[in-house]
Amino acid sequence: MVTRVYTTSSSCSTTIKKQQQELIQYLECHNILFEVVDITMSEEQKQWMYRNIPKDNWPENGNPLPPQIFNDETYCGDYNAFFEAKESNSVSLFLRIKPM
Repeated sequence: MVTRVYTTSSSCSTTIKKQQQELIQYLECHNILFEVVDITMSEEQKQWMYRNIPKDNWPENGNPLPPQIFNDETYCGDYNAFFEAKESNSVSLFLRIKPM
């Protein structure tokens, strides 16, 4: 099982940049194996991400924004869901990995 973090390298949003950075730093600091997928480098990966985010997790307007987290092909959530899991010490459950 591979944790995949879908990101964008060409966002003008400082919020998105900070969220991506915080998420990746957390995973690195906790020795969680993960893979970064930059959706700006592959239209196919971006469309895959959109197709595999459940519709009830989409914003009212527009498309879901990075970072988005998957375990293999199973959707885990976005940054806000990750943040909630981090605050409640349930990141392993959120990422669907063995407890750290």
